[in-house]
Amino acid sequence: METLQQILKYRFRNEGLLRKAITHGSVDSDIDANYERLEFLGDRVLGVAAASLLYNLFPDEPEGSLSQRFVGLVCKETVAEVAKTLELDRFMRVANEDLRCNENVLCDVCEAVIGAIYIDAGVDAAIEFVNNHWRELIDRNVAPPKDSKTRLQELTHHLKLGTPQYREFSRSGSEHRPVFEMEVVLDDGRKAIGKGTSKKLAEFAAASAMLEILK
Repeated sequence: METLQQILKYRFRNEGLLRKAITHGSVDSDIDANYERLEFLGDRVLGVAAASLLYNLFPDEPEGSLSQRFVGLVCKETVAEVAKTLELDRFMRVANEDLRCNENVLCDVCEAVIGAIYIDAGVDAAIEFVNNHWRELIDRNVAPPKDSKTRLQELTHHLKLGTPQYREFSRSGSEHRPVFEMEVVLDDGRKAIGKGTSKKLAEFAAASAMLEILK
């Protein structure tokens, strides 16, 4: 745990939180012993921290560009990349070694660590952690990346498939924790569905799924 804290550049007051954050449900299914609840919290804290970081770094950019950058910073692929940089794959407690290479698990554990820091020392410490480990990703990408919806629209225009149409496919969860499924439909009838905690994020997920189909 000492080595991991050195890599994270954060020392826990309560090391039990860190142990929980790196424990997969396959090792301990008790909700008070694995990372699942911490991941739920860390996901939200990461969103606030990333939005705050972008807001301060790019004072002249409109909302659209900030949103594109935001999606790039909090998407599964990026968070999993940060997890690997922090060597969380090496320290994770898992019953199946294959899980160390699982992008979804890496993303979840990284978010759980953020949630653990938030509980251990508050929002400022969690935001500082995100600033430290996500800033390089921003510096590497000076121009705002094209989001999946933009890329899909450009591709469908090139393929003469018209403009992608998005519509709500389903909604589940509670009023305070909704989960949306959005469907994207092309002129040739092909469809793809994406899921997210907002309609916008679900649309991005649907566009990503359609891009995979068109590949």
